[in-house]
Amino acid sequence: MDDEEARTRLLDAAEELFYAEGIQAVGMDRIRTASGVPLKRLYRLFPAKDALVAAYLERRDRRWLDSLRAATAGAADPVGAVFDWLAAWFTEPGFRGCAFLNAAGELGPGAPAVVRRHKAALRDLLAEVGGSAERAEHLLILVEGATAVASLSPGPDPAPAHRARELAGRLG
Repeated sequence: MDDEEARTRLLDAAEELFYAEGIQAVGMDRIRTASGVPLKRLYRLFPAKDALVAAYLERRDRRWLDSLRAATAGAADPVGAVFDWLAAWFTEPGFRGCAFLNAAGELGPGAPAVVRRHKAALRDLLAEVGGSAERAEHLLILVEGATAVASLSPGPDPAPAHRARELAGRLG
């Protein structure tokens, strides 16, 4: 196994475990076991858990935003497409809310900078689809609120995204 494969396996294991169980609940030994990467190589690639957490969130940030951008690109109603995308995400197996807000909640001020960058990038994307910075602020509250409500639902529940979409339509 070369370093690229080891890195991918480590990030896959970290994402699965950190997202499902929480960052603080999962130790590096669990990541090593789940990934099958030797401990020495793990620490060579990620010298500290903080580095692995940041890399996991960076990768998730790119994938999440790229997927949302693709869903809104060319849509007749790009704002509606945001909430349709959320509704689909809320029903994915293992949905546990926003990984970035979860990380901020767990790690507080020590959360990696990618958490704040992700939210700024989301706000920028919402400004693009919504037409203004002011509307983006309103949409961001609807997106984050719908995500929080969906994460607390007992099962897969797209309803918070549908309700948020309805409210977004009233923003004018």
